Amino acid sequence: MDDPSVTAVNVRGETAGNGFSTAEGPLDLTDGSPEPALRKLVGDMPADEFRRFGRQVVDWIADYIEHPERYPVQPGVKPGALVDALPASGPERGEPMDRILADFERQIVPHVTHWNHPGFMGYFATSGAMPGVLAEALIAGLNNIGLLWKTSPALTELEQVTLRWLLEWLRLPASWFGMTLAGASVASLHAVIAAREASREQARATGQPFELEKLTLYTSEQAHSSIEKAMLVLGLPRGNCRQIPVDDAFRMRPGLLEDRVRADQAAGLRPFCIAGTVGTTSTTSVDPIPALADIAARYSLWLHVDAAYAGAAGILPEKRHYLDGCERADTFLFNPHKWLFTPMDLTAFYCRRPEELRQALSLVPDYLRSQEGQRAVNFMEYALPLGRRFRALKLWFVMRYFGREGLAANLREHIRLADGFARRVDEHPDFERLAPAPFSAVCFRYRPPSVDPENLNAVNQRLIEAINDSGEFFLSSTVLHEQVALRVAIGNIHTREQHVNRLWELLLQKSTEAAAGRKQN
Repeated sequence: MDDPSVTAVNVRGETAGNGFSTAEGPLDLTDGSPEPALRKLVGDMPADEFRRFGRQVVDWIADYIEHPERYPVQPGVKPGALVDALPASGPERGEPMDRILADFERQIVPHVTHWNHPGFMGYFATSGAMPGVLAEALIAGLNNIGLLWKTSPALTELEQVTLRWLLEWLRLPASWFGMTLAGASVASLHAVIAAREASREQARATGQPFELEKLTLYTSEQAHSSIEKAMLVLGLPRGNCRQIPVDDAFRMRPGLLEDRVRADQAAGLRPFCIAGTVGTTSTTSVDPIPALADIAARYSLWLHVDAAYAGAAGILPEKRHYLDGCERADTFLFNPHKWLFTPMDLTAFYCRRPEELRQALSLVPDYLRSQEGQRAVNFMEYALPLGRRFRALKLWFVMRYFGREGLAANLREHIRLADGFARRVDEHPDFERLAPAPFSAVCFRYRPPSVDPENLNAVNQRLIEAINDSGEFFLSSTVLHEQVALRVAIGNIHTREQHVNRLWELLLQKSTEAAAGRKQN
C-alpha cells in the first residue's frame, strides 16, 4: 500500500470494489488514455451525463458501504505520498468524468482511513447510514444556504422540527432553543460565548466591573480539549480554565470544584461557567451533573453539558439516568453524527437562554435585513457562521427511516457487544480493565505477570501498533493514571459480534508477540 498508484486491496490481498468503468468497460490508465473530449466551456455537466455517472457513483457507494471490510481500515501509506502522486498544478482543460472517477479509486481511495469499516473502533464512530448518504446527495443538489429564514424556509424550519424531536426522545425541555453546528468544538465555543455574555450582564446589573482576564471556567481534567480551546479563542488566559481532579471512575469531584470556585472568588476572580461531560472522550465517564447544577445555581454560574458521544444513549430508557440533571443546563450538545449514524457533520446544540447568544453574535448588515413574521428564525443571529448547510435534511431522513426504535436497537447491540468484550477482559488473567464501561467503549491494557511493570506501557504501545498494522482493526489509546490504555469504541453501524470475536482473537495473538518485544505481520 506504499505505492499510491495501486488499486486499494483488502487485508487478504484481493482487489477491492467493483471499480468505476467507462461505457466500453473498465478504464485502462496504463497505456495512454485519450485526450479529454472537446466540449463547450460554458455551462454545467449535461443532465444525461450526470444521470449516467450518478448511477455509477451510487452503485460504488452501495458496494463500498455493504462490503467495507474489503479494504484495510487504515491505508499503509506514508505522509506526503498522495501530495507527491498528484500533479503540482490544476488542469488547464477539463477532463472526462470517467477518468476522474477512475482516478478517485486508483489514487484517492488507497489513502483513505475507512471510518465505515466494522473494524474501526479507535474513536467514536461516525458511520453514516445509507439514508443519510442519500440525503447528502439531495443536500448537495439543493445547495441551500441558510442565512435568513427567507433564504431557505425549509432549511430553517426542518432544523427546528428535527431538533425538537430529539429533545422529546431525550426527555429534555421542549422550550430549549436548538440549532445545528459543524461539531462539538464549535458548539462548546458558542456555549462559552453565551456564558461570558451572561456574566457580563450580571456585572452590568450589579454595577460591578467586568474584566475579561478575570473570568474563570471549571471543567474536569478528563474534559475534551475543546473547552480549554474555547477559552483561548476568546482571548482568556489558558490558566483560567480550571481542570478539576476526578474520582476513581474519572468523574469530576464536586467538592473540589466548589472549593476552587470559592477560592477564586476570594482572590478577586470572576467564576462564570462550569462545563460538565456526559461521556468523556478517554473513558466515557459521566460527571455528576445534578451536583454540578447545584453548584452552578449557588454561585450563579452558567452550566454547559458536553454529551457529544453519550447523549445519544438518552433515547434508551435504561440509560436515560445518565442525563439526569441535564435539564438544568444552560447549554447542552450532542452529536448525531457519532452514535445516531447521521453523516458528518451535525452537532445538535441547545441553549436555555438564546438571548445571550443573540446579544453576543447578532450583527445584521443592511443587505441582510428582512421583514418576516415573528415565527421566522434567522439562525445567523445566534451563531458565528453566517451561512449554514441543510444538515437537518439528513437527520430527518435518518430519524424517519430508523425511527426511535430502530436507532435504539442499534445502540443496544453496541452496548451488548461492549459488555461482552469487557467481560472477556475482566475474566482473562493477563488483561486489566482501567475504567468503567457504561456505554459502548472499553479501556483496558495487557498486563501479564511476566512483564515488569515499568515496561507495560511500551508493551501496550507495541500491541496497539500491531493491531492497527494488521489492517483489520483500528484502535486508539489514552493514558489513565500514567498507564497506556487501549480503547475499543464500538459504535459503527456495521460492527457485528464476529468482528468483536475476531478482535479478541487478534489481541490474544498479538499480545504475546508484543510482550516478547517482536512485531510480526
